[in-house]
Amino acid sequence: MVNRRKFIHSSVLTATGVALLKANAIAALTENRGLKDYFKNDFSVGAAVDSDIFSRNNKEILSLIEREFNTITTENALKWEPVHPTENRWNFNVADKFIEFGLKNRMHIQGHVLVWHSQVPKNLFEDESGKQVSKGVLLKRMENHILTLVDRYKGKINSWDVVNEAITPEDGYRRSKWFEIIGPEFMERAFHLAHEADPNCHLIYNDYNMTNPKRSDFLVELIKKYKKKGVPIHGIGMQGHYNLDSPNTKAIETSIEAFASAGMRVNFTELDVDVLPYDWGRTSEVSSNIEYAESLNPYKNGLPKEINDKLTRRYEELFKLFLKHRDKIDRVTFWGTTDNKSWKNNFPMHGRTNYPLLFNREHKPKNAYFAVVGLKS
Repeated sequence: MVNRRKFIHSSVLTATGVALLKANAIAALTENRGLKDYFKNDFSVGAAVDSDIFSRNNKEILSLIEREFNTITTENALKWEPVHPTENRWNFNVADKFIEFGLKNRMHIQGHVLVWHSQVPKNLFEDESGKQVSKGVLLKRMENHILTLVDRYKGKINSWDVVNEAITPEDGYRRSKWFEIIGPEFMERAFHLAHEADPNCHLIYNDYNMTNPKRSDFLVELIKKYKKKGVPIHGIGMQGHYNLDSPNTKAIETSIEAFASAGMRVNFTELDVDVLPYDWGRTSEVSSNIEYAESLNPYKNGLPKEINDKLTRRYEELFKLFLKHRDKIDRVTFWGTTDNKSWKNNFPMHGRTNYPLLFNREHKPKNAYFAVVGLKS
């Protein structure tokens, strides 16, 4: 084992430290050792896998996933629109390949997602004439969707994101069509249906910006109400779409502790670190918009050393926090596999080039990877 104290000072990796970590980690890679092995006694480590990787049988990335991760999440294959595009049509092709891969590699399989206001068929909330459906009709559609999916993969999918992004700091419950038509009980019903279909499945509520006190406080109170009413909710998914400098680790820690105190297992479900500027202000002036677009995409030809170093330190501090609370955390999942497979590349505009993950566009581990595994060396 390498003694990290010889080359890491004040949580900042020295050049010598990075070199030593690389040497040890690269040696481990040749032995087919990955993140899952370093953190095997702490929590599961996984990735959300793009449908394209399975449909195109991308063997290089699939091999990387096999080596590095022991849990996988469906990035898009089980969202309502791709898997259930019309009321009487289902598309299980990619999802079945995903499940087959996970079972073959003895992975924890995470289903994403049963109920969400986004990426749903246009007519989900409408009848044949285009009018808004009744509460009874929408409840029936939700029941059919959840029972069909959860039952199909019963005993194969280990945990589900049952409801996604249904709470806002401003309004409490998001004023989505689910809320507008059914009311707040749509969440309770979704959890009950999922539990009915697979009583052994771990059921999760998933959301972003969980460090916002208004959102987390509302959710903690909701969890308490659910527990009194017997609603089968078992865990919280903190998405973890972070930036280089926010939120601070204290805010993340406060949320971990709050959800754990409410009796929830904590999962980091969509971890990535955005290295690009994130000022979304706009103007109507065309020339200004062009300049604005360029300012949001400054690293088209590669990441400067200064920013790469910040990314390395950010991931190191995040995983230090995860290790500190390993007794509360079940899973840390990255939202994507390699930098070129991240949704951050084209958000909020097409062509934006980002570097948010531990593996680069050539599918090689970055300095941030070596810093993370160095915590366990």
